[in-house]
Amino acid sequence: MNCISSFKAKGILCLSVAWCAACAEPVAESPAASDPLHYRIDYIVTADPVANAVDVRLELSQDRALLREVTMRPDSRVSEFEADGDLQIGDGEVRWRPPAAGGTMRWRVSVPQQRNGGGYDAWLDIDWGLFRAEDIVPRARTRTLKGAQSDTRMTFRLPRDWSVVSQYYAKDGQFRVANPARRFDQPSGWIVLGKLGVRRETIAGIRVAVAGPVRSSVRRMDTLAFLNWTLPELARLLPEMPSRLTIVSAGEPMWRGGLSAPQSLFVHADRPLISENATSTLLHEVLHVLLGLSAKDGYDWIVEGLAEYYSLEILNRSGTISNSRLAAAKAQLAEWATSAKTLCGRASTGPTTALAVGIFAALDDEIRGSSGGKTNLDDVVSELSRTDTSIDLASLIAIVDSLLGDNSDVLHIDKLPGCRNITADDQET
Repeated sequence: MNCISSFKAKGILCLSVAWCAACAEPVAESPAASDPLHYRIDYIVTADPVANAVDVRLELSQDRALLREVTMRPDSRVSEFEADGDLQIGDGEVRWRPPAAGGTMRWRVSVPQQRNGGGYDAWLDIDWGLFRAEDIVPRARTRTLKGAQSDTRMTFRLPRDWSVVSQYYAKDGQFRVANPARRFDQPSGWIVLGKLGVRRETIAGIRVAVAGPVRSSVRRMDTLAFLNWTLPELARLLPEMPSRLTIVSAGEPMWRGGLSAPQSLFVHADRPLISENATSTLLHEVLHVLLGLSAKDGYDWIVEGLAEYYSLEILNRSGTISNSRLAAAKAQLAEWATSAKTLCGRASTGPTTALAVGIFAALDDEIRGSSGGKTNLDDVVSELSRTDTSIDLASLIAIVDSLLGDNSDVLHIDKLPGCRNITADDQET
């Protein structure tokens, strides 16, 4: 491993730009003042729009050696690392051993990232930027004193006329980053910055923000109206709802679809709220965020199928589409599903998701018939949403069979194309 000892500061705009005073760097408080096992992490993000890049500075404050090592595996967009203490880089890995009293680590990120097939899922130019926190803060493993945990903040230094919106609540220019499931809190979810238009409203107990660049045709009020119809129905479906939901949007050159992240989602500004076939990209991604489900390898169809099935169901239950429109939408999906060659696979394609919708519709009928209408697929989703682990076919079957009191015929392995091989591999593993 080779130690990197140079960091070139390139966060200076070629334009005459004043930095936003409201986004001034925080003054770290002594973590020991409140809890001897807490250390303070500040991420200070400086935008360099002319270079399509950001500079990130991680500041660690601790009274003793609580955080002892940070290990990252950054992608090719991240470079120019520098740090106090011991910094080693090699084999695609960055390892930092900070001084016992704290220190600073810096890196630079070239933000734009193009998806296969065109369009960007991360972007920054002289007008605005849109990306996930994971794009600029590589995921890290840590070694700490037993029981130690971080108190984490994120701050942005931006051109004067710019603002920023993320999934986190901001106070005095700082975003408090907290994840109860982890001891080392790292920022996550979608971020939009620039000259923004933002609309906020509380719907079904959720604080919703819809944000996007002012020059993009983002339908902020239309989106809030749409969610006023649909979120109350989702609240009836799910046992727990997040306190916040952030929706970010922009036009070209962003990817023309929707992508979810923790408590936030992106949808392209040109995507209709409801398509001609009665499906909704926006509601599909909202389902992903609120369900919070992830799938084990091979079982992406479960997560995607549930999101698409319930996006249609919620549109119908809220009165947004009629019963006949719902039936027509399911019929179109059933026709599309005939081109699906397999159900279980690495990623769910359009036809695969359409096939999954039909399976979940049949499963709902099976559960209703078995229980005399007392239970249905809603009860399965309610149980799945409480799980903290990635789901697979076995976990789905276990919940369904407990409701049926018998084995599900709909979920018999011979009726799920391609799943027998994956199930056999799981058993071998």
